[in-house]
Amino acid sequence: MRPDGPGSLRDLVEEDSLALRRRSLSEEVVDKLRDLILLEKLPPGLALNERELSEILGTSRTPVREAIKQLEADGLVEYTETRRPRVADPSMKTLSQWLMIQGTLEGLAGEQACLLASDKELDHIASIQKRMVDLAESDNRLALFGLDMDFHRAIVAAAHNPPLQETHNQYNARLWRARFVSSQRHANREMQMRKHQDIVDALLARDGHAAAAALRNHLNNAINNIETALKERAAG
Repeated sequence: MRPDGPGSLRDLVEEDSLALRRRSLSEEVVDKLRDLILLEKLPPGLALNERELSEILGTSRTPVREAIKQLEADGLVEYTETRRPRVADPSMKTLSQWLMIQGTLEGLAGEQACLLASDKELDHIASIQKRMVDLAESDNRLALFGLDMDFHRAIVAAAHNPPLQETHNQYNARLWRARFVSSQRHANREMQMRKHQDIVDALLARDGHAAAAALRNHLNNAINNIETALKERAAG
């Protein structure tokens, strides 16, 4: 006879299944809120009310609360002195410091990828760049930005260095909105494609020095581009 009391296998499996469903729902809420923050439908500094968000998203408050915690860890949400969550609005100085670190991380990743990546991994990186070029004039801003982030993550993954990848993910999450703002400047789009192609060319040639330099240069350019984009938005 199978036991069904507290602590039984049935209880444990059901608890795990419930936790999995709840985690999956909170991940969906995280993705939705992240997109709304990127598109500035939830602008910097906006207070986030759990009840209102749960009503808008058609879910309970629990996954919304869990999503806000995750977005805080990602640097997209911050808390006021009274512990009320709001959309983060980091200073340009802070963004510049994060981007300097990100440039160093990606430069190292480029060097390591030239040494350790398979031909298949490098071809995959080149294919992402080609898809970006094909989509460059599209109005699908989120799709283009998603490819941009896929491009950089693929380079870091090709370095085959888990601690490097983990650290890069942390800073990438914090810079998500700022890099999205940067990527939306049409005046910068052509330059961005050229810099990506420089990175691809260096990787395919397995020239670690050139790949590192191209990646650091790309991230340094992002600092200036983000500052210009934010000034344009403030003036417009």
